[in-house]
Amino acid sequence: MPAVFDLPLAAIADPRDGSPVLGLARAIQLSLAPVFLLTGISALLGVLSTRLTRVLDRARDLQNQTLPPKGDDLPVLKRRMRLLTRAIESVTVTGVLVAAVVAVTFVSAVAVVDLAAIVVPLFVMAMLSLIGALLLLLRDTQIASVLIQRRF
Repeated sequence: MPAVFDLPLAAIADPRDGSPVLGLARAIQLSLAPVFLLTGISALLGVLSTRLTRVLDRARDLQNQTLPPKGDDLPVLKRRMRLLTRAIESVTVTGVLVAAVVAVTFVSAVAVVDLAAIVVPLFVMAMLSLIGALLLLLRDTQIASVLIQRRF
């Protein structure tokens, strides 16, 4: 039997080979790309959390002022809080769906069962959820820009 490194990639990924190690290698290979997506999702959650923390701190500062706040900053900050909270929820759902894609892909590759009918909808829902979160972030950024421009 030739060494694994001498085989073409298609031979390693062929589940009919019967080798459990090769099936496991294929499962890991198929699950790797969504895992990188989870890293990006984690970074996006960090960005959204930081933005939400800054909005909360600004709202708290405005409420603690001895003079009443100028303009309508508090309602705008409240709107931004809602947008960012919804974006965080959406990104979290994206992470759960991508993790489900990884799990189903792994099971599919190891058990040599075609679960594409499950993986495809999960991945599409994950991408739609991510798009929604990014649109919410975009809206928050637009509102923040207007708020800043009003001050200067």
